[in-house]
Amino acid sequence: MNELSELRYLQQRDRIETYFDRTAAQTWARLTSTAPVSGIRATVRAGRDQMRQTLLDWLPRDLTGKRVLDAGCGTGALSVELAKRGAQVLAIDLSPTLVALARERAVGQHRQGTIDFRAGDMFDSQLGEFDVVVAMDSLIHYQPREVVRILSGFAARSHQSILFTFPPKNLFLSAMMTAGRLFPRKDRAPFIVPMAYSKLCQMIQKTNSLSDFQVDKTEKISSGFYTSQAIALVRSV
Repeated sequence: MNELSELRYLQQRDRIETYFDRTAAQTWARLTSTAPVSGIRATVRAGRDQMRQTLLDWLPRDLTGKRVLDAGCGTGALSVELAKRGAQVLAIDLSPTLVALARERAVGQHRQGTIDFRAGDMFDSQLGEFDVVVAMDSLIHYQPREVVRILSGFAARSHQSILFTFPPKNLFLSAMMTAGRLFPRKDRAPFIVPMAYSKLCQMIQKTNSLSDFQVDKTEKISSGFYTSQAIALVRSV
């Protein structure tokens, strides 16, 4: 990243950390549990469950010995499923509160692989190299150029594939963003940044550091107030 882009990334990263670690930690913990939730949040939970299963369906059933980065692991549901397939998972999230909850929930659930839970920045190059990087709904608050730069960072450390999600552009998301601006600043979630699939693919294809990867699969999940689109980038050389 250049200096200005890195500054924007760091500023947004700090806003995301503050929101998920303080403002919305309890809400997020409940949403990702089996506790009863409102109708709106139930659609979000269902959508996230469906998206998680989609990403898992794109991966081999046997991940024994594979090192996988769960970038933005939240409360760890995806990490657990990856470890059940034998993966050595490094699960990282900006929120220490959510990471602590993920670690607690994972106890006794992954008998085949391992999970190393950490609080920190998914973009940190010191995390090492991986066979697969998965970023489910963890890039949705960044501008397209920042997303592509993050993907480039992942590409430099991924031997096989990068699976990630983004919010596809549509009228519903635009209306939601407009409504969100009406809330007091202290209550606002970090804005979701909708992207056009075709434009995002063009940006990926024009990025030299992503030239070894190609779009292999894509799928959009819509469930009430949850809309997200997954892309699988696979190393072609």
